[in-house]
Amino acid sequence: MAKLTLLLSERKQVAEATTTFRFELAGQSFSFQPGQFIRVGLPNPPHPDPKGNARSFSLASAPSDPFLLIASRMTGSPFKTSLAEVPLGTPVTISGPAGSFVLDPNSHSPVALFAGGIGITPFRSMIRHVQEHDPARRLTLVYANRCREQAAFLEDLEAWAKDNPNFRLLATMTQPEKSKTPWSGPTGYVDVNFVQRYLPELPSGGYYVAGPPRFVSGVTQTLREAGVDGAHVWTDEFTGYK
Repeated sequence: MAKLTLLLSERKQVAEATTTFRFELAGQSFSFQPGQFIRVGLPNPPHPDPKGNARSFSLASAPSDPFLLIASRMTGSPFKTSLAEVPLGTPVTISGPAGSFVLDPNSHSPVALFAGGIGITPFRSMIRHVQEHDPARRLTLVYANRCREQAAFLEDLEAWAKDNPNFRLLATMTQPEKSKTPWSGPTGYVDVNFVQRYLPELPSGGYYVAGPPRFVSGVTQTLREAGVDGAHVWTDEFTGYK
């Protein structure tokens, strides 16, 4: 496991209460598989956190990027408040990578990805990597949010789906009436009816589900009801948000 000191180079709001943080590698080497996570530490945070001055985040960047990118729902915790307030150029410690929520590198079979809210982060990394190295591989992303304003990276995903017919984006909004922008795409929760309607041919390469525990357990149950073997479902629960 590597341990680096990198500089915070950029912060950007990418959805309601969701911010990305970019750390420049600046020539340093950091190898990881798309879907893995890192541990980010602030050595001298302005707001000490009783839960510690480090948190784990899935990487949203691709392994080919010259930087590491994470995204977080901004919950007001002391750690995240510190990360949002420290000056750009502040050094942070990066430990990792860790985690086994990764695509099989030896498979080219079609897969389905299910993201709930901030659970999109590991999938952004996976999709970018596949687009670069195996663009013929068929990926279907089901991305659930309450409304468009809360859907981080949605514009990126829409552009990638437009450029590559092998990447299919199914973004669904459960409360589209709360959006300031009209929504003409799928709506509602990811239940059995949704899966049967939009995924009539179930992919052979497996199913990956990431997001809050309630989303992960709900989609896992839905897939079971749709006839999917649980051995072909991999999950990543985003707990706490603190």
